[in-house]
Amino acid sequence: MLAALADGVLSITLNRPERKNAMNQAAWDRLFDILRAAEVDADVHAVVLTGAGGAFCAGADISSAPVGHPITRVTRIAHTAEFLFHFPKPVIAKVSGAAVGAGWNLALCCDFVVASSDARFAEIFVKRGLSVDFGGSWLLPHYAGLLQAKRLAMLGEFVQPEEAERLGLVTWVKQPDEIDGFVAGLAERLAKGPAIAQSLNKTLVTEGALTSFSGALASEVRAQAVNYATEDAGLARRAFAAKTTPVFTGEWAVS
Repeated sequence: MLAALADGVLSITLNRPERKNAMNQAAWDRLFDILRAAEVDADVHAVVLTGAGGAFCAGADISSAPVGHPITRVTRIAHTAEFLFHFPKPVIAKVSGAAVGAGWNLALCCDFVVASSDARFAEIFVKRGLSVDFGGSWLLPHYAGLLQAKRLAMLGEFVQPEEAERLGLVTWVKQPDEIDGFVAGLAERLAKGPAIAQSLNKTLVTEGALTSFSGALASEVRAQAVNYATEDAGLARRAFAAKTTPVFTGEWAVS
């Protein structure tokens, strides 16, 4: 697995192209470790997750005999899914080629899914005699609705990126020669944004999908108080008045 930081954007590349970036336990653990370090790295403002060799991720690597009890193995993988889903900084999945099984759900745990027109998706678990994991049982019904979630999980059929976009499972579809530039521009915009406000927005929207309207409003009040205590709100206000572009710092402004 490769990780490179430039201009506030951490690029993580799944790098097992000979297996279409299928993930073994070492790869899941490595991804978790990279994300855990990035969480507290002040130089990381946004993350791009992608795969090498023309594929995103073919899910879990079932080519070798698994080691250890299934509950232990899958629990460790689930911890990576939970950490990624709640990661406090914006994460973009850049998907080309296959994103199947846990590989598709890996992308769905990100905040944005940018798919190349040559991508293909499947909740392939059932064709391997397995049930969905890496958060698929929550992600699919919340994003695509219950009926479509049942179809995807129970049939395991392949879905083209245009249909995935219609179902709410892809944010944008781009041509292969466009996707790199588009994702780079999106990552740059996110990296230059107000980090605290972006993180709070991510949390609020996620929690808002699960709580009552009153609960969501109460969370918004608390979050807005945090925003007003950073330099970013004042910077944005002054930049608006001066008709300039603010340079956000995310610094705490309360002495």
